Parts: sequence; structure tokens; C-alpha cells
Amino acid sequence: MFVVSLHYVCELQEVEQHLEAHVAFLDREYAKGTFLASGRKNPRTGGVILARAESQVQLESILAQDPFYQHGLAEYEITEFVPTRTSAELRCLLEA
Repeated sequence: MFVVSLHYVCELQEVEQHLEAHVAFLDREYAKGTFLASGRKNPRTGGVILARAESQVQLESILAQDPFYQHGLAEYEITEFVPTRTSAELRCLLEA
């Protein structure tokens, strides 16, 4: 499992121009089961994605398809972790 932290490196106005395409990218990855949760940071300096992937290399390849990445609008920090405890509602995130 991975936590992806995006940090905008441009004006928010430029991010807004590519937001629709970014949301379409997110929707595709949710449909594939890659992304489990996502949202904006507060204050709005970027976003966070909780993702499943076979490897960090595979996830990096997926993130390279994000319009925010393609247009150089954000930097991505990827943290891999192994969930060992969750609430009952998120038990499906525990890996065998």
C-alpha cells in the first residue's frame, strides 16, 4: 500500500485548468482498484492518494499518466507502508 502526497509547484489557477482531466485520471484508477481514497490538502497546496500497486515502480508508471504530472504542476512523494491495524470499516485494507 502507498500514500502519495502531491505538492503543487504552480499557481492554483493553472491546477484548475487541468482539474477535469485529473479527476478523469482518478476515476480510471478507482475503477481499476488502484486508488482507494484521495482528496485535497487543507490548505489547498496539493492532494493525497491512498493507492494499491504491485510495486513503487508500477505506481510511478501510473502516476506518470496524471495530467498534473504530465504538465509539471505537482511534485509527488510516495511512501510505502504495510497496514497492520485498521478500524472495522477498513479491515479490507489489511494485507495477508
